[in-house]
This record gives sequence, C-alpha cells and structure tokens, in this order.
Amino acid sequence: MSSSVPDSPSPARRSVLRGSLAASAALTLGGASAAAPALALSGRPRAAWGVQSGDVTASSGLVWVRSDRPARMIVETSSSESFRRTHRHFGPLLGAGSDFTGTTALRGLPAGEQIHYRVTLADPDDPRRTGEPVVGTFRTAPARRRDGVRFLWSGDIAGQGWGINPDIGGFRAYEEMRRLNPDFFLCSGDTIYADGPIQPSVTLPDGRVWRNVTTPEKSKVAETLDEYRGNFRYNLLDHNVRAFNAQVPSIVQWDDHEVRNNWYPGQILDDARYTEKNVDVLAARASRAFAEYFPVSTLHARGGGVEGRMHRVVRYGPLLDVFVLDMRSYRNANSPGRQAEDTTGILGAEQLAWLKRELSRSRAVWKVLAADMPLGLVVPDGPANIEAVAQGDPGAPLGRELQIAELLRFVKHRRITGTLWLTADVHHTSAQHYAPERAAFQDFAPFWEFVSGPLAAGGFPASALDATFGPERVFVRAPERANLSPMESPQYFGEVDIDGGSGELTVRLRAEGGTVLFSKVLQPGRVGQ
Repeated sequence: MSSSVPDSPSPARRSVLRGSLAASAALTLGGASAAAPALALSGRPRAAWGVQSGDVTASSGLVWVRSDRPARMIVETSSSESFRRTHRHFGPLLGAGSDFTGTTALRGLPAGEQIHYRVTLADPDDPRRTGEPVVGTFRTAPARRRDGVRFLWSGDIAGQGWGINPDIGGFRAYEEMRRLNPDFFLCSGDTIYADGPIQPSVTLPDGRVWRNVTTPEKSKVAETLDEYRGNFRYNLLDHNVRAFNAQVPSIVQWDDHEVRNNWYPGQILDDARYTEKNVDVLAARASRAFAEYFPVSTLHARGGGVEGRMHRVVRYGPLLDVFVLDMRSYRNANSPGRQAEDTTGILGAEQLAWLKRELSRSRAVWKVLAADMPLGLVVPDGPANIEAVAQGDPGAPLGRELQIAELLRFVKHRRITGTLWLTADVHHTSAQHYAPERAAFQDFAPFWEFVSGPLAAGGFPASALDATFGPERVFVRAPERANLSPMESPQYFGEVDIDGGSGELTVRLRAEGGTVLFSKVLQPGRVGQ
C-alpha cells in the first residue's frame, strides 16, 4: 500500500529552510509594498530571491538563482548537509540580459539520493569576492522500482487580484505542501497572472479587508519584458514560496495567464488596457521571462529570445514518466469548436506526434499526462467561443475534441497502460472518470482525470461536463459563486503516491488546512480502469 507521509521535514531539510530564509531576509511580508533589491554595486553579490531546482531525473537536475548584480554562478553538491565533500559545477555569468537570473545543469548525480547543494555568487571581476552561499536540496529519481514516488500538483498562483496577504501569512498552501515533503511538485500552469493587477486592498462581501503586498510591475497588465519579469519576481517575495523552492524540486508548465487570459497564437487584442495588441509579441516576452525564472530542461533564454520548447517528458525512475504538455503555444484560434476537421487542435500536429512517439517508448509503470487544461470540462471564452477542449456538444468529437479522440484511440490500440491526466486551471478540485460506455465517442480505454487548484487565487464554481468522452464526476468541491478569495474558500492541491512494492497509485485531493477530500487507488498494468 501507499507509504506513510511525514508531518515535517527531516533535520537536514530544516537546515536548508533556515539557510534559505536567512539568505532572503531582505524580502519581507511586513509592509504593504515590496520593491526589488537595489542593484548596488558595492559589497558582494546577494541571492535574496532564494534558489530553485527543477526537472530532476535519476542522474540530473537544474538549479536556479537570481543575483542582485553581475555575478558568476557556482553550484556545489554534496551527499551531506555538512558539505564535507563537494563537487563543483560552474554556471553562467548572470547579467542584465537575463535579469541577473541563471540556471546550472547538474549531471552525473547518484540515483535515489538526497542531494544537498549550495549556490555561491562570485564577483566576475574578482572571483575571491563571493556572497553568502544559499542552500537547497532535492532527491534524485530512484533507479529501482521498489523505491516509491510521491509528488504534489496544483496551479493558479496570485490570480484574480488575490496576491500575497501578510495578514494571513502569505501563500500558506506552500508551507503545507513543504511539510508533506514530496519528491517533487508539478506546477500545472498559470504560474503568474500577468493580466491581473494587484491592488493594495480589496473589501470582501462580509466587510473584511484583504491586503496585498504590491509592486510597480503588478500595478498594471504586463506588456514589457521587465513587467513580465516583475510578475515572476512577485511570487518570490513570499517566504513560503522561497522555503518551498529550497526544499522541493518542481516540474513547471505554462497556460494562458503567463501572457494574458485565453490567448492563442496570432491573436490581436481588443483590450484598452494594452498598448501592445499583438499577442505573439507579448507571448515572446512572457516566454523569455518564464525561461529566465524557472529551471526548465528544454527551455532557455538566449540572445533576446527563447530556444527550445515547453513540452517535454521528465523520466522519474521506473515507476513514472511525466509528459508535460503545452496546450497553449500551438493551438488554433478559440472558436465555437464545431468544425468537423481540425488538424491543429489544442496541441498542434507536431506536439501530438511527439506525444504519441514518447508514450510508445515509455516503459514506466505510470504515465502522467500533465495538461494545463481539462479535457471534459467546458471552459468558455466569452459567450460563443471555447477556451479548452470540450465545447458543450455531447455528440461525436468536433473541433479540438478530434485531436484528443485521436490520441485516446492511439493509447487504446497500442495498449499503453497506466495513463493518468492531471490538471488545474478551473479553480476548483474534482475527479472525473471517462468510460466509453457513457460516451458518444467510444474507441478508447477508460481513464481518470484529476483537477486541483487554485494554489493562491480565486475559487470558482464547478464547470459543466461534456459527454463526448463519457466523463462521470465522481467528486467535486467548488464554491457556489465566482472569485471567492482565499479567506473565503480553501485553496487546493493534489497528491500522487506510487507504492514501490505493489505499483499501486493513490491520488488524494487535498484542501488547505490538511483535509484529504477524496482518495482513489488505481492498479498498475491495466489498459483502462
């Protein structure tokens, strides 16, 4: 059965937390506003924004940091928190071109072990002048099947005007997740709300006042590169986020709010808040800032642009492959979704071919399809258009549903087992089981889709279901009205626990406050269940 969950981190991880908070003491929730650290040129480089790790495998990982001035990034790794024996990894030169951020790849790591790392920033003109090291830790993926895997997922951060509230302790769900001590965190998109300005205060319907930490970049919709960068920095002002990042590695994807609500390639905006109307221009700036502020293995910011792609597979040992989808960058224009032919869909033809190929190659017991949007939940874009896949017509697949039908048919006919869909986006939590006997399209094997979120944003009522793929909503928890603040509605995140002995996979839908709302155990090796 599933392994037990520790209530608190190990002594080593508590030391990591203390080091991270000490290094970022300049960032505080105490006031109503928070500015970025001044780029003073005297003294030594500082890493006040903490550290992050990401896309960890059995032998590799990425480490991120931001300096307050030009600096050389140096990462030391060790098997012990004392750093008695270390291996040094020389990272990039951090400068204004990357907003003083940088990521260093760590390779040749031992599988299934706790890796301790410390990041030192050195003056590029005098390497002997170094700042105070900032420490972090992560576990590499196991090499043996008998070693289980446990991770968390959620999304939707600082949305709908609900930012960092010092009165309630900031983004509290991050501290709850940190205490669960997972192997990694899957962030399912909407990592920022670039189109959602943060006001100093909001009066709630019951008369209480929600206070926000504010910054200049969060006072308007993001359009410039610096404004997008400021949106990513905003979340790092929260001490819970920084402590979590120092202890738990992430796998991060994006959705729409990293650019603006419901965007698609080629869109021209009719929105008075924007002086730049071309979404492709905004998306290029947003993707560069995203690549600067997250350690993502396939995405790099270089030469004023972004190289690589968002979609990728992260192989986390013999039990798990995580297929990170990009349902934003290659989609067609939002429409009513009733077309009888659609080769572009929500993934694009090239990404669909990649996904089929990688699913066929996977030998992992479980294949998590990390989607930034749900499949069978209707997500509208205005009164007529559809933002996600389902378009409300319960009949045969149309529009973007055609591409998903093709994928589901492929999974069935290739007898690919252990597929599981995880997502966020709709700001409530639910569990849907899809079965052909309930569906208009029946050439697929049964599967589950689990939704969890928001992590630090407004709560919304449950979305309508579309019967094309036969979903049954087995569980749902959602508010009755739209945009409830985190003071009025709990935040949600999910947990996946794969037992190393039996291979059983347990999904738990959790609410802020420690409650497990729903739990489902899935058996390995089945085509559908």
